[in-house]
Amino acid sequence: MDNEASVRDRNADPAWQFADELGPRAIMHFHNADAGLKAILVVDNVAAGPSIGGVRMASDVSLSECFRLARAMTLKNAAAGLRHGGGKSVIFAEPKMASDRKESLIRAFANAIGDIRDYIVGPDMGTNEQCMGWVWDEIRRAVGLPREIGGIPLDEIGATGWGVAACARVAAPYCDLPLDGARVAIQGFGSVGKHAARFLNESGAVVVAASDSRACVASQDGIDVDALAAHKLSTGSVENFPGTHTMERDGIIGSACDIWIPAARPDVIHSGNVGQLNTRLIIQGANIPITGEAEEQLAQRGVLVIPDFIANAGGVICAAVEYARGTQHDAMRTIEEKITANTTEILEYAKQDDVTPRAAAMAMAERRVRDAMALRRRY
Repeated sequence: MDNEASVRDRNADPAWQFADELGPRAIMHFHNADAGLKAILVVDNVAAGPSIGGVRMASDVSLSECFRLARAMTLKNAAAGLRHGGGKSVIFAEPKMASDRKESLIRAFANAIGDIRDYIVGPDMGTNEQCMGWVWDEIRRAVGLPREIGGIPLDEIGATGWGVAACARVAAPYCDLPLDGARVAIQGFGSVGKHAARFLNESGAVVVAASDSRACVASQDGIDVDALAAHKLSTGSVENFPGTHTMERDGIIGSACDIWIPAARPDVIHSGNVGQLNTRLIIQGANIPITGEAEEQLAQRGVLVIPDFIANAGGVICAAVEYARGTQHDAMRTIEEKITANTTEILEYAKQDDVTPRAAAMAMAERRVRDAMALRRRY
């Protein structure tokens, strides 16, 4: 099929090399030549309920990335105790396009997945609440909706950043690190990073470096987070923010700090640059931002790393509350409760069994997925 084709051939699809007893349930490729749509959807596991996962738009996404993100959502939703499994979708396109062109592309994607009832769409990198409104208009199956149609706009309120800050409040004492006065570096001052910076700043932490796709700015005297957000809104970048030193964007990696927060793309820290990190605690605000090999090296150095599907679950928790018709107040309270409890549990387990936080988190999340699978005839 040339239009909106669905491909599920395990032998032809390289993503099946990652398959295990948890999933994936299905891998689907969509192509609509008329709309210029090329997209992939991975539904990983739906034992706990229909999968929730964002749609990511970028020109360099891949099948492997989509699967890895879908699995992260399975673990994230299970760890958070949600009635949802994990899935993810990617659209091959440059997100900074004309609004009418983007609307046409998102609506074409929504119609392509219209019959996939076990996947609920949410916002991700390159998409936002407005995009979810377009999806809702087409198929009535989206979360992270605009307020005007009854949604809880998770990017606007900073749901993921709120969870990252809650995670940091729990994790910091495990490094003998007072949060009040702690120096924070934010890699990716966007919808997650700017809110994490704001909430941590309210807890007394000091942001000393922040980056986006164009530049990194730094000041050991501290950066006014609200003023930086306003500067980026007006100029399009953190670049040349008054009172800071501007450097190339990857300068954030070596910035001296107490807490380093990756909140942008996957695999930004790898074996080739992990040695540059100069921090005591890493809270993963982005999905899969550090390779497995790099995480092992950080553990050997004594750097505490809180894995993505524990630290950045605030967005999907908010989405699940919205889907269940809860309020914004319900969402923020639930995010703090769940992330505080899960961070505490994995760090206590890691300390007791002398394993990494990721190993502890994986054991907890996989156990919860398998428990859900045991209750279902089909998943």
